[in-house]
Amino acid sequence: MTALEGVARDAGYKPERLFALLDAFYPVPKGKNLRPTPFMPYLSWAPSAWVLPLKFTGGGLSAPGKLMIDSKGNIWAGNNFLVGAQNLDELWDGNLSKFAPNGRPLSPMTTGFTGGRLQGIGFGMAIDADDNVWATTYGSRSVVKFDNSGKPLSPPDGYNFNGRLGLMQGIIVTPSGDVWALGVSKNQLVYFPKGDPAKARIICEGRDVQPCKSFVAPFHLAIDQQDRIWVSNFISDWVTRFPASDPSKSETFKVGISPGGMAVDSQGNLWVANHFGTRELAWLTLARAALLAKRGDNPNPVLIHGMVAVRSGADGGAVIVLRPDGKPARPPVYGHGIVVPWAIAIDGNDHIWVSNFSNPPDPIAELCGYRTETCPPGMKMGDPISPPGGYVGGGMQMQVDITIDPAGDVWVGNNWQMYQAALEHVDEAQTTLGAGQGLVVFYGMAKPVRTPLIGPPRKYE
Repeated sequence: MTALEGVARDAGYKPERLFALLDAFYPVPKGKNLRPTPFMPYLSWAPSAWVLPLKFTGGGLSAPGKLMIDSKGNIWAGNNFLVGAQNLDELWDGNLSKFAPNGRPLSPMTTGFTGGRLQGIGFGMAIDADDNVWATTYGSRSVVKFDNSGKPLSPPDGYNFNGRLGLMQGIIVTPSGDVWALGVSKNQLVYFPKGDPAKARIICEGRDVQPCKSFVAPFHLAIDQQDRIWVSNFISDWVTRFPASDPSKSETFKVGISPGGMAVDSQGNLWVANHFGTRELAWLTLARAALLAKRGDNPNPVLIHGMVAVRSGADGGAVIVLRPDGKPARPPVYGHGIVVPWAIAIDGNDHIWVSNFSNPPDPIAELCGYRTETCPPGMKMGDPISPPGGYVGGGMQMQVDITIDPAGDVWVGNNWQMYQAALEHVDEAQTTLGAGQGLVVFYGMAKPVRTPLIGPPRKYE
């Protein structure tokens, strides 16, 4: 390691070392109050980490849910809500936004991209090898498809299987070109062989046959190197796994309470964001949410009211990692910037990045992955690299997704701003404050990955 690389590492890991240079190079002259620095103002004390976050908006962005990055490094955001509306969780009606790698909006200013039965994207969006965008919706209860220019490819009614779909969430494109999607309210598994709508079918729904029999509000998917699909179950404490070639051969593995976003690293380990960790009181919240889900209603209000009460620490949310055989790789990871973890992103060094859907808004966290040689000295798999309070700044609000671009920038979506305004009727002056505002990017924080992300992350050699 060169001296410069050592300084760069210490700038993020031990920021006080770099800050000490300020006093060495620009001491306060005797009898003066200010340092003779070339730029003003300067920091008065060492930051928790040397980061450069900025926030971008426009292009119809409003309550961004899932984020994806195409082959050219453009950022796509699926929106829960509409710009300027009195948005409520009872109707997700947002559209699709696109940003250049430098944060410049590429979608229409106020509306974003529309059409193809697009109405209210949640945590379901994927980009295929041809840079087409696939998304699932809450408002229109369908699967939609757009080309890279923002033109809808799905029909006016979307792909809704003659109205059979319920509230939709996760969707992925596999390395073989298949598209899989989940219906969170009706316990549905949807399959588009090679992305072909003409051959698409609902594999199962309800609780009668596997793998749906093991689903409880299926939320997100990930595929590993053995062509096995993992599904998180929002109202449970387990994940489901099945071979893509035979979904009926499903298995379940215990994780934390209310698993959400997941990601597979380069060795096949599964990292899972668990909203409530192992907090026993959370079972009361999940039981109420399960009743709503069983009736086909939206369980979000009950779950979110429970989440906003969670704080960081052993009684809060946690990240859990399973080895390829499904066994825990280490104890749950709590605290250190993990509050209500929602999404997981993995960079080219197999470092783990975590977003938080918490109130007040909390930071993002970075954990050491299995390749401990890329981490600060002495760290083990799952140890926090970010400061005790996580990485902060940039105007972050209640976050949902987090993703890594080909330049190593870390993008975070401000999903909700004032949760009360999204869940209930508030004072008139606050009725437009439910939707989160902006994408926050932390420049150069991560090891770059190839995009679009199809399967586990692929680093640049």
